Amino acid sequence: DGWDVLKDEHNNYFIKKNFKFKDFVGSEKFVKEVGRIAEIENHHPDISFGWGYANIKISTHAIKGLAESDFVLAAKIDKI
Repeated sequence: DGWDVLKDEHNNYFIKKNFKFKDFVGSEKFVKEVGRIAEIENHHPDISFGWGYANIKISTHAIKGLAESDFVLAAKIDKI
């Protein structure tokens, strides 16, 4: 839910979602939890965050696109 399927300048697909928080600490805690899950899954998204937001971008670089593991990681992130 809320994940957009997009493609980059090389026509490689990825999924992206923007998360909103009340403050910097909220986004920081979220990003730390995403990092913990990413390590367990051995699948690491691109993350940017700041005051009140975190943006997550997921793809499988080895295949230059999307794999089932991308959607599994997205679902786990949504459960945070």
